[in-house]
Amino acid sequence: MTKKNITTIIAIAVIIVCNAVFAQQPKTIDEKKAETEATIRTLQQIMAEQRKKNIGRAKLAVEIRDQGWIVYSAKAKNGTWDLFISRPNGAYRKNITNTADYEEATARFSPDGKKLMYRRLPAGTKIQHDGYGLQGRLMIANANGANPKVFGSEGQYPWAYWSPDGSQISCLDKKSIVIYDLATKKLVKKMPRHGIYQQLCWSPDGKWFCGTANTGAEGTIVRVNIATGKLNKVSKFQNSTPDWFPDSASIIFSSRPAGQTGHGGYGYTQLWRAGGDGKNQKLIFGEDGSHIYGSCVSPDGKYVICTKAPEDGGGADEAGAGMFILRLTDAPIITGESTELRKLHTDTNSGPLIPLPVGWEPHWALAEINNGKERNTEKVQR
Repeated sequence: MTKKNITTIIAIAVIIVCNAVFAQQPKTIDEKKAETEATIRTLQQIMAEQRKKNIGRAKLAVEIRDQGWIVYSAKAKNGTWDLFISRPNGAYRKNITNTADYEEATARFSPDGKKLMYRRLPAGTKIQHDGYGLQGRLMIANANGANPKVFGSEGQYPWAYWSPDGSQISCLDKKSIVIYDLATKKLVKKMPRHGIYQQLCWSPDGKWFCGTANTGAEGTIVRVNIATGKLNKVSKFQNSTPDWFPDSASIIFSSRPAGQTGHGGYGYTQLWRAGGDGKNQKLIFGEDGSHIYGSCVSPDGKYVICTKAPEDGGGADEAGAGMFILRLTDAPIITGESTELRKLHTDTNSGPLIPLPVGWEPHWALAEINNGKERNTEKVQR
């Protein structure tokens, strides 16, 4: 049964109930008629709004359909975390690791879209949503999952991240930010860590690092000039999972702003953006009752993929969370009732959002992979 049919059935049912209620009231025929007409107009408005949402979602799905590929971690039929690829609209989903003896997670395409970097853990290992970059072995494979190679020993090359040209990787050791040559594994550069303890990311223009630090307050997003080592704070207090916009000028991150009353005062994690200098902070997406994580900006800078989970942690502790794609020009977006959030942000939209399968830590590449042959895949057309 389609959503359209379900909506129609609900509307008819509401009308029948309303008419039944009206029939029990001592009202004139004209009064009953007026109330029924008012109810019908309200339902027609609701249905029109739902059609508008469906049309907006369909247009967005068409826009992103051929915009490269996404990769993400998800629980497979074998019970372990595997890596999956699909088109951004969810079509042609395929398990590209399918290993029962390992857990694979946190995959990232290389800047040219030809390789994958990810971490592989023994089967049954619980992935730590705040420490996944320290776990398992670093792996490098072709973008379609073929030819996987073990790059390091257990725990080696923590929080590894591609350099903009794909020839080096940056990591966080116990005291420093370190850069290694990918071909030789030789140390190229070492610089102060500046309190960064997770999620180190290299800007596309090669000039900056950003990461989550305990500088001043836990969960502070910082930016570091690679040439000078100079640091500036981008966003303070309870922030995480930063990543770069393609222009290297802005950073996207998850934030749980202070002062929220929901969830017993703990609050909910929202998706934000800011300039690398910390200015122009703006809400992208939020929903009271949900935590937004795992954000990645599309290679053309027009869209964002992220996850929405009812519990903090982004779904790593369970089996992942529902993934969504939104259009940045539609932001800020607030969904659900979200009474408290809507009071703070009055000029917002409710979508559209493209729902995707349950997953964790998605990444997006514009390059074509799998030789363009979309075979042996789940053709989930959207």
